[in-house]
Amino acid sequence: MNLSLSIPALLFPAISLTMLAYNARYLAIAALIRQLHRKYQETESDILGLQVKKLRKRLSIIKNMQAVAIISFLLAVITMFLIYIELNFWANLVFGISLFALMISLILSLIEVQLSTKALSIQLRDMEK
Repeated sequence: MNLSLSIPALLFPAISLTMLAYNARYLAIAALIRQLHRKYQETESDILGLQVKKLRKRLSIIKNMQAVAIISFLLAVITMFLIYIELNFWANLVFGISLFALMISLILSLIEVQLSTKALSIQLRDMEK
């Protein structure tokens, strides 16, 4: 495959938007953790304890999602540099790794969404009682 500068550049908007979405999820969870912390100090509810466990896991996943997306972005930039200096074999290899990193980031995002749904179900279960 003949890789041109425009192909890795196509990843820039996708990765940037992904990072914005990941950051928004992180900020929402951080606010929720602060809110739950206050409630937990007042009540020490078991349900809040379950929520905190899920949130801790979600934070870890989001951190990894962001890290892998940043690596993907960095590798796309390195690919462009390798194309610029005409090291096409290495450019193709690095670009493939960049795409793989982006896939991992998206898979982690899917896992985090699943955990988010489970956490909401715990909350709904509590409200149904």
